[in-house]
Amino acid sequence: MPEAEPGSGTDAETASETEPRAGTDTDGVLETEPESGTDAGGVPGADPRSGAGEASVGSGAVDGESGAGGAGGTGGAEGNGTGDDPGAETAPRRGRRGRLVRRTVLALVLLLLVPVLAAETALRVNYLGDPADGTYTRGKDAIWLGHAWVDGRKTDADVKALADRLGKTGIRDLYVHAGPLEHNGTLPASAYAGAPRFIAAVHREAPQLRVQAWLGDVLASESPNGMRLERAETRAAVVRSTREILAAGFQGAHFDLEPLHSGDGDYLGLLDDLRAVTKARNAQLSVAAHQIDPVPGFHSFWGTTTGHPKWWSQKFFGQVARRVDQIAVMSYDTMQPLQSTYGGYVAQQTSLALEVTPASTDLLMGLPFYHENRFGHWNHAETVAAAVRGVRLGLSRTDADRANFGVAAYVDFAATEQDWTSYEKGWVR
Repeated sequence: MPEAEPGSGTDAETASETEPRAGTDTDGVLETEPESGTDAGGVPGADPRSGAGEASVGSGAVDGESGAGGAGGTGGAEGNGTGDDPGAETAPRRGRRGRLVRRTVLALVLLLLVPVLAAETALRVNYLGDPADGTYTRGKDAIWLGHAWVDGRKTDADVKALADRLGKTGIRDLYVHAGPLEHNGTLPASAYAGAPRFIAAVHREAPQLRVQAWLGDVLASESPNGMRLERAETRAAVVRSTREILAAGFQGAHFDLEPLHSGDGDYLGLLDDLRAVTKARNAQLSVAAHQIDPVPGFHSFWGTTTGHPKWWSQKFFGQVARRVDQIAVMSYDTMQPLQSTYGGYVAQQTSLALEVTPASTDLLMGLPFYHENRFGHWNHAETVAAAVRGVRLGLSRTDADRANFGVAAYVDFAATEQDWTSYEKGWVR
């Protein structure tokens, strides 16, 4: 989800329902690709066609045989104009330098553009074909809900309307925003004071639904401020906070900590500790996950060039997936410019995730139920319809019969009727 997704970790939602999205970079840095080139125009350097004589003004030549008189007429009437003018040699040198600079810039443009165009073409090809029969909902989908459901803004009537809407879908889990966590890992009870009433209303109107607490925070992985998972006392506080929200009636804890770099051993240790807590209470442990390297090692390249790795290695994704009950890929904010390339990208992400997620873990692919236009997320390209088709293609090609599989919609307060229709017609049937 975009920054307020299960991703930002801070409750950016206001009365107008602007919530942290799970799935964007929390520092606001949108996974920008390297510039495809720079304008070679305006590179200094005289046109090689201009001789030294063309550069002179008022040369003082007196006849057509005088040739290129020296600048300012210093060449005299005989106008031999040969070696006395410094500009006669400087202009050609500038011309050669200009050509060299332009050719260098062109080479750099091609060096950057060709791989990008090749990758985009591959994604479009990946969007071709027909999904396999039966690649529809398994009844294990989820949706991220805003903070309004637990802070008193939503009523029992709203819960009933939500239950009626979800009754026609495959959604089973509700990730309701109950945080954010403090940077030290604690969670004030006031942050989810209305949770018991909401949970009771959901169980009354739709007993098949599970309510999980969506908890997030910004990590201090790319800035001096934020949660520091390397501190044992912080991780211990997160575990205590999880016990508290489960005691309040939540049936699971859903974590979205960003930006989380691939290979973070402290995060893996935290998941081990959290799993012991949730398992003892027969509750769910779920996480929002970064996208997987579209090519091996891409997170390292991107981190070196931008300071923000964004992606996880496939190996690290699998390590996380083995430690949780559910893992939801934030498969949006992809920088893709077309529905076909976005759908092809989601198909690729689905396949990569399926390859390393244990069959016992619920794998959910994120759907963009929100609408923004910026470099990292183009509203015309990242549509629910394209995402659903991409999910089905990836599922068909990799593990069409996977039972513990679904999609997760981000986010309820930004969803349109078209989003719901695309999800229901494309995935629920």
